[in-house]
Amino acid sequence: MLTAYLAALLSACAAPRVPFSTSIEPWPANALGPIDWVDQRSRFREIFCVINRERGPALPDYRPCEEALTRVGVEPPPTGRPVNLGAGEIQLTALMVPGLGWQCIRAWLDYDNSVPHYVSQFGYEGRLIEVDGLSSSTRNAALIREYVLALPGDSDARKLVLIGYSKGINDILEALVAHPEVAQRVSAVIAFAGAVRGSPLAEKHKQSTLDLLRFLPGAECDEGDGGALESLRPQVRNAWLASNELPKHIRYYSVVSWPEPDRISVGLKQSWRKLGRLSDARNDSQVVFHDQIIPGSTLLAFANADHWAMAVPVARQHDFAAATYASDNDYPREVMFEAILRYVEEDLVALRK
Repeated sequence: MLTAYLAALLSACAAPRVPFSTSIEPWPANALGPIDWVDQRSRFREIFCVINRERGPALPDYRPCEEALTRVGVEPPPTGRPVNLGAGEIQLTALMVPGLGWQCIRAWLDYDNSVPHYVSQFGYEGRLIEVDGLSSSTRNAALIREYVLALPGDSDARKLVLIGYSKGINDILEALVAHPEVAQRVSAVIAFAGAVRGSPLAEKHKQSTLDLLRFLPGAECDEGDGGALESLRPQVRNAWLASNELPKHIRYYSVVSWPEPDRISVGLKQSWRKLGRLSDARNDSQVVFHDQIIPGSTLLAFANADHWAMAVPVARQHDFAAATYASDNDYPREVMFEAILRYVEEDLVALRK
């Protein structure tokens, strides 16, 4: 949410370092390391499109499948396997860790738990872990530990899936490394428009500016430990990834936001251009595509949605926002989250065989 309150500081001139396209090439010279993922976009697309066809028109923010997922380069061929639309084969509990500033805007957003309510009908449980909106990933990792260890005893019978949106993925990854007692309970981790390698935008602002979020009407956040922006700086994130090994027993997945330029909300256009000048126009207004991928993870999708549209239903709650700065906030989030859980379930079941 950072850019909503900093957009006035950003200019809109000059060309991007890497122009927008729907190709992974050129792979930026300043990107850390080579392409490092397992491409499962075709199977995920099968799952997503079947769910979207069967349920999407009756759900909010419907988009046809080809408009919801961005085709980047050449995808692997489809598998042709059937898609389960009934009750889940295994019990999954999905814990979502939100991004920067969530506490500060939570009351205004009036988050309605629509996604958890939707997936519960298939036997999946969805919860939100409340972390500090303005604190470091180290601080929030400790809060994730407290939450996971306090889960009811019967939760051990369910597979635990952690989903990190934006900065939330950094909080999760630090929790897994710093707290092995958390890692041993986790089966899967998903970076969802995750700032895995940070964002160059974090280099351009100070924590003191971010602290202005505390004074928004209805804000429920305090200054925390003051380390939120530091935890998003690319140098910090890349150094952390280079010096820490992720637990090997966990399955890692990445869902990347790669919006077409006409799918970026008016309120995010400036930051999209700014990030293009700093790094690459193939960004979602907050994070460049290649910085959203957990090293060695399974790539599920490139979503045709900007950073807000992926997980923050601004337009659903506020008509004025929908008509102005959150102009392209509509996205089939219910379908997306069911598809993610269906894919993860399918993968975990296959591992047992």
